[in-house]
Amino acid sequence: MKKFQFILLVVLTLGFVTKNFSQKGNYNIQNGFAIGGGITQFDILTDNFETQKGDGWIGHMSATVDIPQKWYNISYGMQLSENTMSLNGLASTISSNFEPVEYKVFAVQVAFLWHAKPFRTPHFTIDFGPMVQYNSDLELSNDNQEDFIITDLDTVLAKDVKELNNFNVNGAVGATLGLGHFKVKAQYIYGFTNILGAFNDSDFNQTLNRQFKGNQSMLAFSAMITF
Repeated sequence: MKKFQFILLVVLTLGFVTKNFSQKGNYNIQNGFAIGGGITQFDILTDNFETQKGDGWIGHMSATVDIPQKWYNISYGMQLSENTMSLNGLASTISSNFEPVEYKVFAVQVAFLWHAKPFRTPHFTIDFGPMVQYNSDLELSNDNQEDFIITDLDTVLAKDVKELNNFNVNGAVGATLGLGHFKVKAQYIYGFTNILGAFNDSDFNQTLNRQFKGNQSMLAFSAMITF
């Protein structure tokens, strides 16, 4: 059901994307479209427990506005990603060997970005701006680890660690480089809101009574084609 919601959001976004040319003053403002994809590295930065970064994938599309006489361009668009991260776990109470318990999380991000042109050319830009994100809860990558004990959470089982704040606000910064219709992009996304806030109201925290706080951290490297 959640994957269907993500796909529906992508389809709706496509309906807002157009390509046209307009005249303002003595120069053209060119609207275009970009689509691409790549790889991610995801983590949640927190002092409550130890995490390990995980890999994932990302697909994105955006409407771009190229303003030749300005020091910046702008774009708005959507990113869809599946990311992973791991926590330390024990197979049983008598085990002493830590094993990574991997979780995956889906995310849809809607972004409005500025693209600064330090060399007055669109071939290289420094990108920055805000994002609004909807993400799923945590889902175990391996169902056989459901009864693993999360080491930093006493007797809490892996299957009980799942609820996240589903709506978050992020900031993004990165750079784009390319010639013609092909470009590559590197982007760092930091979550300003507490993505672990839902842990505070979870069933397992009724006995732990801890204050959970964590911020999303994601690196994305991708290639894209512009039209």
